[in-house]
Amino acid sequence: MVQFHATTIVAVRRGPDDVCIGGDGQVTMGETAIMKNGAKKVKKIYRNSVLTGFAGSVADAFSLTEKFESKLDEHGGNLKRAAVALAQLWRSDKAMRSLEALMIVADRESLLVVSGNGEVIEPDQDFIAIGSGGNYAYSAAKALYNNTDMTAEEIVKEALGIASSICVYTNDNISVEKL
Repeated sequence: MVQFHATTIVAVRRGPDDVCIGGDGQVTMGETAIMKNGAKKVKKIYRNSVLTGFAGSVADAFSLTEKFESKLDEHGGNLKRAAVALAQLWRSDKAMRSLEALMIVADRESLLVVSGNGEVIEPDQDFIAIGSGGNYAYSAAKALYNNTDMTAEEIVKEALGIASSICVYTNDNISVEKL
C-alpha cells in the first residue's frame, strides 16, 4: 500500500486573544510524488470559535473533523469534553479505528492533540506541531515562542517556513486560521 505523507500543522496560543493554527499545502504519495501543493488542512469550526488542523489521510481527517464538530455540539462547545468524547469514539468504533490521522484542536482556552489511540494531549506550553515536518516546526515554534515577542500568527508562519526548508514532505504554501 502506498503511503500518503500529508502535512505539517503548527498551533500557537499566546493568550485568549492570540490563537493561530497553520498548515502547509503539500500532499505526497510514496517517497517522491507530490500529488498536491495547495491542500488546506486547517479550518475554523463550531461558530468560528474552534480551530482544527490535521495530519494524515485527508479523507479520514475530514470525517474526524465532522465527528468532532458534532461532539462540540453535544458538549455545548466544551473543547476538552468534545475531544475526549471523540477520542473515545475513535478508539472504540470498529470503522473509525482504522482512520489514520492526528488532529490539533484549539480554542481561546485550550490547545490539544487528539489521536486515534484514545489520547488527548494538552502540551506543557502553548504551542504544538504534528505531521511529517512536525519536529522541525515544533523546534522552530519553541525557539520563537520562548525568545521573541512574535504573535501567534507570526510564529506559526515562520515555523512552517523553517519546516518547509528542511522537510521534503512540507511546502511553503501555508494556510493560516486564527481566533
